[in-house]
Amino acid sequence: MKTILSYLLTPVYMFVFGVLLLIFHPIQIVTRWIWGYPVRKKAVDIMNFGLLYSLYILGARITYKGLDKIPKNRPLIIVANHTSTLDIPAVIVGFRKNHPKFISKIELAKGIPSISYNLRHGGSVLIDRKNPRQSVKDILLLGRHIEENNYAACIFPEGTRTKTGLLNPFMPAGIASLIKTSPSAIIVPFAIDGHYKLMRNRNFPMTFGVHLKYTALDPIEPKGMDSAELAQQIEDMIRKELGQ
Repeated sequence: MKTILSYLLTPVYMFVFGVLLLIFHPIQIVTRWIWGYPVRKKAVDIMNFGLLYSLYILGARITYKGLDKIPKNRPLIIVANHTSTLDIPAVIVGFRKNHPKFISKIELAKGIPSISYNLRHGGSVLIDRKNPRQSVKDILLLGRHIEENNYAACIFPEGTRTKTGLLNPFMPAGIASLIKTSPSAIIVPFAIDGHYKLMRNRNFPMTFGVHLKYTALDPIEPKGMDSAELAQQIEDMIRKELGQ
């Protein structure tokens, strides 16, 4: 029965997903031009809430845990595992009060309604993997940005989405660069569980009835820690939460 529902309801969800992106693209443009960042951000938050919670169409259950552990009035470095494009809405919804910015590949800067526009104009960093020197400079600027505004930066240190659902090794360079220019930031490991199962068949059919669990683990004070050891500690915490 679940398989039948997956085939029947996936097109419905994908239609809603596409409509939300198309509707909120001009809304982002207009709000940015007239009112600037604060109003455009509210539009982006509403869009991502819709992108995430419309998964109820597919019988998904959505649970956030641990967000009460997040310190207030400090910049955050959110370090998460990466399994799906839905990881971004999950972070934006959970950490919306912290104004999360992303480190994303430059290829996403064009061609995707709403998402590309938000990445270009929302304060995120778009890196060119063929130009690592410039990428480091951009990440350093992002660290300075979150330091000055008490915002959050989200990084997926696996470097790419997992193809098996199993965690790939965390690379420490991006985390180290953010800490360098945001010395008062605290690390928040964020475990995303369920997206791989949801998208096991890629986009079609999506799996019906998946429990999506988003868990903010105990924050880490990174001062004085070796970046490689820090990345390993975060990886171990997320791996344990995912049962891997």
